[in-house]
Amino acid sequence: MVMMYLDPKADLTFKKIFGNHPKRLISLLNALLPLSEEEQIHEIKYLPTELVPQLEGGKNTIVDVLCTDARGRKFCVEMQMEWSDAFQQRVLFNASKLYVSQAKKGGKYSELQPVYSLNLVNDIFVHDTPDFIHNYRIVHDKDSNKVIEGLHFTFIELPKFTPHSIADKRMMVLWLRFLTEINSNTKDIPSDLLNDPEIGKAVEELEISGFTDAELRAYDKFWDSVSVERTLLDDRYQKGREEGMNQRSLEIARNMLAKGMDASTVLEITGLSMEEIQ
Repeated sequence: MVMMYLDPKADLTFKKIFGNHPKRLISLLNALLPLSEEEQIHEIKYLPTELVPQLEGGKNTIVDVLCTDARGRKFCVEMQMEWSDAFQQRVLFNASKLYVSQAKKGGKYSELQPVYSLNLVNDIFVHDTPDFIHNYRIVHDKDSNKVIEGLHFTFIELPKFTPHSIADKRMMVLWLRFLTEINSNTKDIPSDLLNDPEIGKAVEELEISGFTDAELRAYDKFWDSVSVERTLLDDRYQKGREEGMNQRSLEIARNMLAKGMDASTVLEITGLSMEEIQ
């Protein structure tokens, strides 16, 4: 029998895979975050994914996966299908809220632990470099070796990833292959993914036979919403592009008219209507 799989990037599947499996989430975080050998995560506890503000009237937000480790460090994981400035601001907001929420009345600021925000984005948002992993910290503007510890952000552009683009980071390659190679068209899973204990179990959870009819409907609805959102973004981009081109044509027409060119010539060159030229 040919096995069918669901895409791990969907909201339903991503939370099912990483939302209640500590060893699996530890493996993912250690593979994708810029942690030294001494900073590796060994034990985690899941936290509620709804971030409730400490002050009345503040904004509640939901994240995909949230946990803390034995040192008290906080880890926030998001899977995002489309890039937007609003998403970037939400990431900053959520990480800051996590950091501030550690402060207790009478407590010491020195006891606050770092917050790591891991954001997997199924979109390209940095177009001037082939690099697909972007790590951010608070650094001095003239000396990047001077760092204010506390907030760490990792953004990964999944469409840019290729297995040969990383050297000597086996688990990073395997997890990114898991996220990018498996979808509803997949029939056979590569053996090197199945051979890793945690990734192999994650693959099993993607088997379509393990989902209820209601879950499958929710899965399809998710991809429908992604398609609609992508169409709206494309429409807004095209509309903005056309408006920008029209504004440029108007600017050229003004300059031509200011130099004494007749309206019919300006109309022919710019493609504007006579009403616009007048």
